[in-house]
Amino acid sequence: MGNCSVFLLACALVLLAAAASTASASNIVEHSFFVQNLTINRLCNRQVITAVNGSLPGPTIRVQEGDTLIVHVYNKSPYNLTIHWHGVFQKLSPWADGPNMVTQCPIRPGSKYTYKFKITEQEGTLWWHAHVSWLRATVYGALIIRPREGQTYPFAKPYREWWNANVIDVENQALAVGGAPNLSDAYTINGWPGDLYPCSQNQTYKLNVEPGKTYLLRIINAALNNQLFYKIANHNLTVVAVDASYTTPYATDVVVAAPGQTVDVLLTANQPVGSYYMAARPYMSLGGNIPFDNTTTRGLVVYNGAPSSATPLMPTLPAFNDTPTAHKFYTNLTGLVGAPHWNPVPLKVDYNMFVTIGLGLEVCPPNVPNTTCQGPIPGISRFAASMNNESFVLPTSLSMLQAHFFNVGGVFTTDFPANPLIQFDYTNASINSNLPLLFVTKGTKVTKLKFNSTVEIVLQNTAILGIENHPMHLHGFDFHVLAQGFGNFNASTDRQKFNLINPQSRNTIGVPVGGWAVIRFVANNPGVWIMHCHLDVHLPWGLATAFVVENGPTPATTLPPPPADLPQC
Repeated sequence: MGNCSVFLLACALVLLAAAASTASASNIVEHSFFVQNLTINRLCNRQVITAVNGSLPGPTIRVQEGDTLIVHVYNKSPYNLTIHWHGVFQKLSPWADGPNMVTQCPIRPGSKYTYKFKITEQEGTLWWHAHVSWLRATVYGALIIRPREGQTYPFAKPYREWWNANVIDVENQALAVGGAPNLSDAYTINGWPGDLYPCSQNQTYKLNVEPGKTYLLRIINAALNNQLFYKIANHNLTVVAVDASYTTPYATDVVVAAPGQTVDVLLTANQPVGSYYMAARPYMSLGGNIPFDNTTTRGLVVYNGAPSSATPLMPTLPAFNDTPTAHKFYTNLTGLVGAPHWNPVPLKVDYNMFVTIGLGLEVCPPNVPNTTCQGPIPGISRFAASMNNESFVLPTSLSMLQAHFFNVGGVFTTDFPANPLIQFDYTNASINSNLPLLFVTKGTKVTKLKFNSTVEIVLQNTAILGIENHPMHLHGFDFHVLAQGFGNFNASTDRQKFNLINPQSRNTIGVPVGGWAVIRFVANNPGVWIMHCHLDVHLPWGLATAFVVENGPTPATTLPPPPADLPQC
């Protein structure tokens, strides 16, 4: 199921330092987003997309840690809209988190809403994107958080896809027929597909570099449904942060990013003066004969002084199914102990969960207009997805956060199972012969957590309808990645592999194909926070759940009332 895009924001390291030292002393950063139709030319076609302020990607927001961000969103598009500030903690501002029907009702066409929140205890690269439907295919941009005045770094654009169709129409078709979405037509770097696609010879992103200088590249995978390999010919990269959390510097010649993840790398222009391709192609872990967009997008790194006639060198990219390379990258990352905002791993766990994640089936609903059944069992089933066999359904009448704050019943229940109701050989493909096991239960079930409790979750992939790497994103928190591996999680042996000293911190984890990952976080943020797969086809299919975190003992740890202008359903 292919769809993707690359966001790569590049700045010279010395220029970043200069920019930080001359930034405004104001603690308020204010933007206006006008979301409306935009006609662009790509891949031999004129295409109408939904975009912010007439650009793709949308505006880059630059703030310093501790700033208050105010964004006025004017929805001049024909679609319902929300904006999610991916990775921002939203401490005491959960109403601004943005996921549709979780923390707010959508902003209706012709309406506006103002997001206001403070960014604290975070530095690095995050991003913002639409959180309704598949609008984030074109409605997204970078969110760059620099250190406060007087602070320094402890040591810049997006990945995206292109369709020859309206992305909303593509999604609606997939949901209507109960099958997989159409394939994307291209991948892009900073909105440009590169010169390997039709009519794209002059649509290639170019990064000019000065020989000998070191640059900070902020890589954001803004893809809908694909992980991506990324390389620059003849150059090594040094990873210094992921998901706005500093890492122990890690040298590599390839970067892997799942949808929703960010990776900050240092690039030193230390090769002979010339031109070098940067390139990205999908990492496709789903087995079988599943079609996907197996194409390559590329941009250029051009040294100042390089002759215009120079033929760019092309990197050798990993094979699309090179799981060992992807796993090596993901598991070699560690947190930078002592870095700004580093938090040690909590050793006492208050709430343990074992959660299976994966695909499944649902029985085709009867008498639903414009709905057919083109799932694996035609006329009977549609594709679905689930966590512990519970397929998540978003409410329609009231957001979950409103229901929680005003104590309104009937919107969700707090009985999400902490363990699978049926235990089985999770990663053995033979389970697909057990037809009842494939069908999911639909509902809006959440987990209630006490304030400041420590939660550990084993995320276990299943082989139902195919094994796959699922990028799981948790709103409202970063989590420590204690370990990850293949096959079924074995508590007696795999717990011995836990990194409790310097694990990486993330907000999105690519759970290995046919494998598992263990995460741990402290529920110190009151509100309602969704956890979902960041493959956009899987969220509407139901691969999600949510956590309701209770209030703490003080006003500073208590959920505030909603803003007066919060959109209503």
